[in-house]
Amino acid sequence: MLRRQAVFSLRRCYGTTASLRQAAPSSQATRLDDLRAGILGRTQQPTANTEGVDDDVRKYKVPPSSPSFYTARPVFYDQVAQLERAIATANNALRRAQLLPLPAFARASLPPIHPVWQTKEEMTQHFQTKMTLARYRKVTKLLNELNDYHRIANTAGVNDLANKIYSIVSLFESSKKDAFLARGKRKPVVLDVYGRSYTVGKRKTSSARVWMIPVQQQESSSAPLPMTTILVNNIPLNEFFPLPADRERITRPLKVAGILGKYNVFSIVRGGGTTGQSGALAHGIAKGVVAHEPDLETLFRRTKLTRRDPRMVERKKTGLAKARKRYTWVKR
Repeated sequence: MLRRQAVFSLRRCYGTTASLRQAAPSSQATRLDDLRAGILGRTQQPTANTEGVDDDVRKYKVPPSSPSFYTARPVFYDQVAQLERAIATANNALRRAQLLPLPAFARASLPPIHPVWQTKEEMTQHFQTKMTLARYRKVTKLLNELNDYHRIANTAGVNDLANKIYSIVSLFESSKKDAFLARGKRKPVVLDVYGRSYTVGKRKTSSARVWMIPVQQQESSSAPLPMTTILVNNIPLNEFFPLPADRERITRPLKVAGILGKYNVFSIVRGGGTTGQSGALAHGIAKGVVAHEPDLETLFRRTKLTRRDPRMVERKKTGLAKARKRYTWVKR
């Protein structure tokens, strides 16, 4: 009696034996489907969260755009790799044109190059990463090598290759290249319609504006030869500079060129003392002589007449009597 009651209770809870036998294959098939889906990458039907997603994106992982994707600085390494490929391509093209390797005398005869690359701050924005000194040197080394190939191709007349290389090099050149290369170059002095030259000379804290004009020679032989007129602030030279050393310093460029008495000089000087003003006036006269006589440029450059004298008065130091003079030491 008790055994029969237990069987009835089990059937009431789990169903009949036939129903259990029918349910077993379906559950086993479900488990096999789940296992197969796990092995094949779980390509089951999309759930509610994956609606609208492409099946190919779910099945296969999209490869990265470049091998540097997994690095900390993918943009930097991608551009470095592109520069290296450009160098290899230019090298192969020059070798096919029999321009590499160059002998020493041919490389020495190439025109000099003056590259002005972007600063580290500008390259930081270009490479989208912080440019340390080591990274900056690595990039500039590659750019210098590529720029050397551009010089060879441009000199040899391979314009197509030179233009392609320059299109890459120009991306990394500084926007202030022209101003940087023009620094230190003296602007040519242009004569006006009356044949006058206008120059500026400097020495210490003095400055001099100088106008030079050739002396008009008269055709009459009876007329006396004209003398050079040098006016400083509308005052004759011997009155404005009473010291002979100052007057000798001013007339030295004219004596070296051998043209004393050939030009009239009018000047305005400001600042400093007599020594500084005479040096500034001599500097301006030397630049004016070179403007009128271009053949004397080499002579004046060797004698350093057209060079601005950089010597200045040294400042007084704290605790000293003058710039270097000390006070007398007293023991007691």
